[in-house]
Amino acid sequence: MARVQLSELSAFAAVADSLSFTKAAAHLGCSLPTISQTIKSLEERLDVRLFNRTTRSVALTEAGERLLAEIQPILERVDQAIESINAFRDKPMGTLRLTVSRVFALRGLGPLIRSFLAEYPDIHLELAVDDTNSDIVRNRFDAGIRAGHRVERDMKVIRVFDECSFVAVAAPAYLASHPAPAVPEDLQIHNCIRHRVPADDTLQPWIFDKGGERTEIAVDGSLIVNDFDLALNAALDGIGVAYLVEPMIEEHLAEGRLVRLLPDWGYATPGLFLYHPSRRQPPMPLQVFLDFVKRWRSGATLDAISRAAEYGTNGLVAATSHRPPIHAEPNRR
Repeated sequence: MARVQLSELSAFAAVADSLSFTKAAAHLGCSLPTISQTIKSLEERLDVRLFNRTTRSVALTEAGERLLAEIQPILERVDQAIESINAFRDKPMGTLRLTVSRVFALRGLGPLIRSFLAEYPDIHLELAVDDTNSDIVRNRFDAGIRAGHRVERDMKVIRVFDECSFVAVAAPAYLASHPAPAVPEDLQIHNCIRHRVPADDTLQPWIFDKGGERTEIAVDGSLIVNDFDLALNAALDGIGVAYLVEPMIEEHLAEGRLVRLLPDWGYATPGLFLYHPSRRQPPMPLQVFLDFVKRWRSGATLDAISRAAEYGTNGLVAATSHRPPIHAEPNRR
């Protein structure tokens, strides 16, 4: 039997992980016909079927499951061996894969990433926007950034941004024909734009705090969305009242496109955290990113980040106007 190539085993593992030839091809950066032919050649060389295929699904055979269990530790050791030589380079290099929440990707990530890539030009960064709380280990991400209450307990964490509040807002056009609420309970008679959380398919509760008082309001309305930007746009269009986090709406409030309702009431979120698996030694690209975020939090790179922000006027770069407060953050919650 001809020697099996490492590239063939990597292709097999990619298909086995996703149970999709299309996703595996996209992950490996090759065409669908190429990976299909690679798996076919591997099966012919081994003289055994590794996948059961239909027009709608892909599943491992018993032989495929056995092969995957045997080669996964080997592929991991190969990756570790290649990563280990990073320490001998003058500059860290490699690929860093991050998954981030959509709101942070659009409004907080740009200055941080621009400054990081400027300092580490040999690191290739892959970003995936994801609000579904997918498993970063299973999907082969090095780390993720999301709200603290959605981070798995077995992860190591570093705070990226401090808490900010959800508040109720509406456009002047909407308020022209609807009286502004005086207390949270008044929202029950308004057309509220509700948000379905992609992570668990539940409707986001509207919670308000004022001093030591907390209330949760059961709101109703003609529109439900699963994306905060859709909710923001609907509010700007005068459809109804939206419940949005402050960094999303500050510019609109300042320029009069939105009005904050119930100004004494809001709900503070736990903040955003960078999290990664609790393995003993992170790969070099992740390690330098962790160190960079800690320095960024401590204020060491704030001037560079401010300069970077001057180059952008939309989306990823310019929408962040807040600098994080200067204080250290422990590795674990």
